[in-house]
Amino acid sequence: MPRTPDLETDDLDAVPPPHPVFYIEQALLGALLLEPRYLDDVTGVAPASFSTAAHTALFGAICSLPAPDPAEHATSTKWLDQVLAAARDQARGLSALYLQTLIQVCPWAQHAPAYARIVEAEHSRRRLAAAAERLMHTARDASLPQRVAATLAKAEDVTGVVDDIAARFPPHAGSLPRTPTPVPATHHDEEALDEERLLLATSTAHASSVAQMRWLVPGDFTHSLHAGLWQCLTAVTRRGTPVDRVTVLWEAQRRGLLSPGAKPRELLDLLAGTVGSPEHWGERILQRSVLTTAHHVGQRIKSFTDDQATTPYQLVAGSRRALADLSSIRARWQHTTSPKPESKPASARATAAPRAGPPRTTARSSR
Repeated sequence: MPRTPDLETDDLDAVPPPHPVFYIEQALLGALLLEPRYLDDVTGVAPASFSTAAHTALFGAICSLPAPDPAEHATSTKWLDQVLAAARDQARGLSALYLQTLIQVCPWAQHAPAYARIVEAEHSRRRLAAAAERLMHTARDASLPQRVAATLAKAEDVTGVVDDIAARFPPHAGSLPRTPTPVPATHHDEEALDEERLLLATSTAHASSVAQMRWLVPGDFTHSLHAGLWQCLTAVTRRGTPVDRVTVLWEAQRRGLLSPGAKPRELLDLLAGTVGSPEHWGERILQRSVLTTAHHVGQRIKSFTDDQATTPYQLVAGSRRALADLSSIRARWQHTTSPKPESKPASARATAAPRAGPPRTTARSSR
């Protein structure tokens, strides 16, 4: 038996209300429909700057048609009919009634440049949010063959959007967002933990490699104990102390790593198994750290864009600070994975023949 709708509880129009920019767009379009001459004062916006297909189509039609004669426009709807016909090619649901509504809801037509500035700001917010979402999605897409390269390319796209917003809305000094920074997820991936254990074990067995792996830092590890043990290894190596499981265990005790959750025997066993090389596992850990950092940077920037109280100036300042964290680890990744220049033997210099002296201009004296 079909259910009878309950008008008291069923909300057939349960859709989120429009954002404030929707009404700003209406005011801008109404101003241009009422006074097309103000289009010359509107800069920084394009049809794609609007949040709905109808508004996009209308602004595109207004820009594409020649402005009407002001006197004729005051007494005729001819130009409005042309705008409606042109806009319907992209948004068939538009009606003459909606155009009249736009004109009526516009407070002041002369405020069109101010309305356009707000539309430009909100479009910048949406562009940055979309770029941050693409960055996060790419960092999590395990199907990509060159995942790190693709992720860093998306990060460059985010940087490009931020630079464009900065050119449109130059940031003020000290204008950082007030949005709380999202806390990174603290789940421990078993594959990541295994790679970290293998790095610690192989580095203990091949300590000579540790000194060459300054590109790997404790912050790249997913487990705090593993990060502490890596600090122990680098410290022992730097001091020139013999490196083995026992000396690393002693350094771990000195640094307070032997908590009830980390027993000495378990720590010795962790440092025992060796497979592969430290450089291989270190690069795997750094790769994972690059992707994790990129994803978190995308989250931070997205949180800025989701906060409607964040101004364009704050979007620029906060996003640049977030991207700086990624730039640091990207530099380490590129240093690690770049092909090492081949060392060429110094070419043997040919012995040059002695140069002849200047010609004599006087006769040799006789004895």
